[in-house]
Amino acid sequence: MPPIALQLWSLKDDVARDFAGTVARVAEIGYTGVELAGYGNLDARGVRSALDAAGLKVAGMHVIAPVLRAEPERVLQEALLLGTKHITVPWWPPELFVSAAMAERIGEELNAFGARVRAHGIQLSYHHHAHELQRFDGRTALDLILGAAEPRNLAGEFDVYWLQVGGVDPVRALRDYGARVKLVHLKDETELGSGPVNFDAVFAALDEIGSVDWQIVEQERFNHEPLESVRRCYEQLRAWGRV
Repeated sequence: MPPIALQLWSLKDDVARDFAGTVARVAEIGYTGVELAGYGNLDARGVRSALDAAGLKVAGMHVIAPVLRAEPERVLQEALLLGTKHITVPWWPPELFVSAAMAERIGEELNAFGARVRAHGIQLSYHHHAHELQRFDGRTALDLILGAAEPRNLAGEFDVYWLQVGGVDPVRALRDYGARVKLVHLKDETELGSGPVNFDAVFAALDEIGSVDWQIVEQERFNHEPLESVRRCYEQLRAWGRV
C-alpha cells in the first residue's frame, strides 16, 4: 500500500509563518511524507533540515511551468537536494485550453522537460484540475497532454476530486491509465469522506493498478482549522484501513 503524504498547500499559511514547526506537527499526526508547494519561510536547504528533523520524506514537489522554463537547473538541483523522485507541474492556465493542438503542445513541452529530469532519476508528472477534462473531438485535454508525451517522460498525478467534479469517473480514469499514474491526490469536498468521491472504489482501483508511489492528501476547503482538518483526514484514512 502506498505511503501517505500531505500536500503542504493545504497548510500554506502555516508554512509561510513557520515551516519547521508546521511539518513537525504534520509528522506528529502520522503522515510520513509531504509534497512541497514552495518552501514557506525557508530555502531549500532549510526545508531539507526541517524535514529531516521531523522524520518526513519529500513525496514530490510542485513547480509551475514558468519556473521550469526560467530556472530548470535550479529546480533539478533542489529536487536532488531534497531527495525526491517526483516533480509535478500543478497548473496550466484554463484560458490556454482552446484546442486539441494547444493541449498537445503543452504535452510536448512537458515531455522535453520530463526527459531532462528523467536522466537524473526523477519522474515528471502533470497534476490536473477540472478544466483539463473538457473535450476536444471526444478526448479530454488531459488525454491529449499525456498522449503527446512519452510515458517515461510524463506521468499523471491524478486528483480524484477534480476527476469527479469534471465529470470523469475517478475509478475508470485510474484503471484506464494504470501504470501511468505515479501519484494520486486524495481530496474531497472538504475533509475526506465529506463529499461525492467513492473512496472504497478508488482504493480498490489503486490497489489494482499498483503503480502509485504516494497517496497524497490535499485539502482546499475546511470545516475546521487547517491543521485540525488534515488531522481528521488522516484519521479517516486510518478508519478506512489505509494507514
